[in-house]
Amino acid sequence: MAKLILTHEVTGLGAPGDMVEVKDGYARNFLLPRGLATPWSKGAEKQIAGIRKARKAREIATLDEARAVRDSLQAKPVTVTVRAGASGRLFGAVTTTDIAEAVAAQGGPSIDKRKVEIGQPIKSLGEFQVQVRLHEDVSAQIDVRVVPEA
Repeated sequence: MAKLILTHEVTGLGAPGDMVEVKDGYARNFLLPRGLATPWSKGAEKQIAGIRKARKAREIATLDEARAVRDSLQAKPVTVTVRAGASGRLFGAVTTTDIAEAVAAQGGPSIDKRKVEIGQPIKSLGEFQVQVRLHEDVSAQIDVRVVPEA
């Protein structure tokens, strides 16, 4: 078992600044090469404090704020404009960054692309449901409309 400090959020494992214990192979082959965690050491307590402070500044502070943001996100669908072929297939896929930018461009709250969870890759035109984690206890289900460029 390896002790690590998470530097990014890992779904099902923890948030930035959390100290976790995972199997050696998971640490060596997944978390460390992708930069999602750093090895734990006694001197890392200052690093943990800095990560948590930065996370608090970025996070939605209260549960009430998170619920208000959720309601505003769910109120209207988000439209993402993409290049598509004649059959309706996309050139590439709609990414979490595309969705976060579309929400901000349409006057919605700014959301972190790392908080957007797409179930299956969006590779065709149409309407899709996407999950956005706003707070530990609050997540929003938003409708995403994928439309072709004119």
